[in-house]
Amino acid sequence: MSLEFEKQRRREVRPTDQPPEGATSADAKPVISFAPAKPGKAPAHLADVDAKGRKQVLKDLGLPGFRADQLSRHYFDHFEADPAKMSDIPASMHDAIREGLLPELVRQVVAQHADGGMTIKHLWELFDGARVESVLMRYPQRTTLCISSQAGCGMACPFCATGQMGLTRNLSTGEIVDQVRQAQIACRDGELPGGPTHLSNVVFMGMGEPLANYRTVVNTLRRLIDPSPEGFGLSARNVTVSTVGLVPAIDKLAKEGMPVTLAVSLHAPDDDLRDELIPINSRWKVGELLDAARRYFVATGRRVSIEYALIKDMNDQEYRAQLLADELNKRGHGWAHVNPIPLNPTPGTIWTASTRRAQDTFVATLRNNGISTTIRDTRGSDIDGACGQLATAVKEANAKRRSINSDSTSIQETR
Repeated sequence: MSLEFEKQRRREVRPTDQPPEGATSADAKPVISFAPAKPGKAPAHLADVDAKGRKQVLKDLGLPGFRADQLSRHYFDHFEADPAKMSDIPASMHDAIREGLLPELVRQVVAQHADGGMTIKHLWELFDGARVESVLMRYPQRTTLCISSQAGCGMACPFCATGQMGLTRNLSTGEIVDQVRQAQIACRDGELPGGPTHLSNVVFMGMGEPLANYRTVVNTLRRLIDPSPEGFGLSARNVTVSTVGLVPAIDKLAKEGMPVTLAVSLHAPDDDLRDELIPINSRWKVGELLDAARRYFVATGRRVSIEYALIKDMNDQEYRAQLLADELNKRGHGWAHVNPIPLNPTPGTIWTASTRRAQDTFVATLRNNGISTTIRDTRGSDIDGACGQLATAVKEANAKRRSINSDSTSIQETR
């Protein structure tokens, strides 16, 4: 069967066939936003600044600058953020340090466990009530943390629960880094089955578009990969930054001198579909995005990951796999690796996972064209696994409880 015949024969659904995932009205349309709905600045934190900046903060507080090294080692080596638990920090300094360098930035709201305990999804509340998610996943050879860089997201991708929240605000460096510190504690204390482990990988694939919070994310990357007392000392090759396609920011990141992995959330190889599926494609088309990804590879030597969520009857056709292979190969060989991702199914909607047959055909087509391809191991399918689902579920549950309590009060008042 020719690809052209298959293209004509097979039914295709479109993102516009129903309102965006989680939309509250039938005529809802995706709206891109770079402007936070709730501008706000988190309290200043040790992780926001480098070693020199920490010393200056202490001096401004009337404290000796040499304490910066001690505080940094407690935070990045021992994952401790409470001055009262630091034996070499005088009690007389505790309050000033809490206020000036180590305020509480993230507070756990709820944790969900899945995959036999190997996956823990946390919902965190920030200083202003905004909520974000992180996911800690243990594998045989690594332990990976997926972190959020924004509260909500302004990219408005119609299949994404976070995308339909809109952008609440950008996170600070400290708020992102503290998600990592909390995960370090969970790994150290054996909260995952199999005993204590070491956090080896961090991926910016949680809530938000990382490159829309560019300067903060770059500062966070430095805290992740710089050795103590500057940061956690993770390997740059084990840190991944994802983007839906902010081309100018990709080019800027390539010049930062940090060979982290770039992951491009492509999800469609043709502008016809991607314009509807990924609204930012209206600004930077598929060709421009893949050209920028190729430039990133040339500048850093790091192979680019192409993320591709397989959605039943929408983007999983064989001809689209061939088109994707052609687009990658015409820019060279060996520079990109494709990760097809079985979509977490949402019952009753068009946003559901491809059939196993379609998935296998898609992968085989890519591999037959010389494209390195690995099916992403999905986690958390038995919980609110997709990004934004846990925050939405908790919000809806709280609203329902408030409604029930209100109704109960009204009933009592009428008696």
